[in-house]
Amino acid sequence: MPPVPSVPATKVIRALQKVGWSLVRVSGSHHIVGHSDGRVVSVPVHGSKDMAKGTLRGILTTIGMTVDEFVKLL
Repeated sequence: MPPVPSVPATKVIRALQKVGWSLVRVSGSHHIVGHSDGRVVSVPVHGSKDMAKGTLRGILTTIGMTVDEFVKLL
């Protein structure tokens, strides 16, 4: 299993937007992004701080994306 990169949540959202995800709404510090097929995932955004690696891995698992696929989008 490849290592999960340390990236801020804003870069995560930008990467997801490249593959069809879009910002649906913002609820406090959580940005909710959705896909045209109905999937929705919450991305916690805490300023410019890097997202916790476990949180990022959980998001990738939820949306069905591998770490390698994600890294190619950065």
